[in-house]
Amino acid sequence: MPHTVEWKVRLYLFEDEGTTKAQVVLDNGTTVLTGQGAAHRNPADVDVPEIGDELAAGRAMHHLAQQLVNAAERDIEGMGATAPGSHPVAGWLT
Repeated sequence: MPHTVEWKVRLYLFEDEGTTKAQVVLDNGTTVLTGQGAAHRNPADVDVPEIGDELAAGRAMHHLAQQLVNAAERDIEGMGATAPGSHPVAGWLT
């Protein structure tokens, strides 16, 4: 059973005085999720905007990815199944 969808992702970067902020917005047609990230330059470091962009964007995407995983786990549990990673761990309890 083929399944094809298009999800739209937009990444916004803002820089102001050594701080880069990123916002990534995912729109799958029914839900919109937003991830946030930031990078702060040490005043003693050389100003290389691309590094701040990469760090902030990576952190925003990581934040978004965690939201997607959490949503999938809630959906799995809603179907009556056990979410990944929620199985009992063997061994001694601490």
